[in-house]
Amino acid sequence: MSAGVGVARSGRARSSIVSASSLRALRSSASVRGEASDSVIPPTVVRARAPTRTTLPVMPRTRDLLRRLASALAPSRRTPVASSGLVLGYAPRPDGRPDPGEIVWTWVPYEDDPRKGKDRPVLLVGRRGDALVGVMLTSKDHDRDAADEARFGRHWLDIGSGAWDRQGRPSEVRLDRLITVDPTAVRREGAVLAQSRFDEVVAGVRQHADVR
Repeated sequence: MSAGVGVARSGRARSSIVSASSLRALRSSASVRGEASDSVIPPTVVRARAPTRTTLPVMPRTRDLLRRLASALAPSRRTPVASSGLVLGYAPRPDGRPDPGEIVWTWVPYEDDPRKGKDRPVLLVGRRGDALVGVMLTSKDHDRDAADEARFGRHWLDIGSGAWDRQGRPSEVRLDRLITVDPTAVRREGAVLAQSRFDEVVAGVRQHADVR
């Protein structure tokens, strides 16, 4: 009995020893975990990136179409014209005097500085009292930049070539700007424009120069 009791007590002692060592291990583990928990890891700040815009390449043809669309949607910039007393009509006469329907050479002031100008051909399209009214000609081709010109209120019409240009170059008339011409200031007559072409010019003038 005493031996059994001794064995039992010895077992309980070992159990107590194991339990104590286990407790120390647990405490040591808890201490390690505590130290780890005390080490604070600073939070990582993530900044949101602003959305980026992706610019797609625009093909030349698409760019041209966009320009034409913008020109069509842009508000009209017609040149105000005092149409009171203005009579448009085709009335050329071979009498040596300037008449509507004829292309003559005369002084044309610059649009941005009326004090300056130069001699250039002008198609006479009508009369206002004793004065003649015309549209200026140019040999510069505006077909390629028609959309850009229209955006700034400048409109052109091809009228072909004729005796008014000694080099035989094709000409265009500007439809939105009417020029008052003193008959006595006409330097020379150039040619007579065909009536069918003249009618096209007058229709364009009515559309772009606010003439009714």
